[in-house]
Amino acid sequence: MELHEIVSMLAELGIPLAYHHFAEGESPAPPFLLYLSPGSDNFSADGRVYWKTAQLDVELYTDLKDPELEERLEAVLDAAGLFYNKTESYIDSEKLYEILYEMEV
Repeated sequence: MELHEIVSMLAELGIPLAYHHFAEGESPAPPFLLYLSPGSDNFSADGRVYWKTAQLDVELYTDLKDPELEERLEAVLDAAGLFYNKTESYIDSEKLYEILYEMEV
């Protein structure tokens, strides 16, 4: 699945979405999503890239724990056939929960 297809599916959740970050002063109120591609895990053969795989991180930020929104996001990822790992942390300085979904596309 192509990145632009995944982004379109994420946009259907109806919450603000941006690549990496929102411009300074334009950060929306939570909940919001960020996505980024911080690296790759390509497969090589004969000294060349044989199969390209990009790492994709989808970050959900909420001010209150929102299991229903997490389930909706996971349903989008599941419908796309994406395998992901999920971690959760609380950013005390921002007073936000960050739910991180890491996957390869």
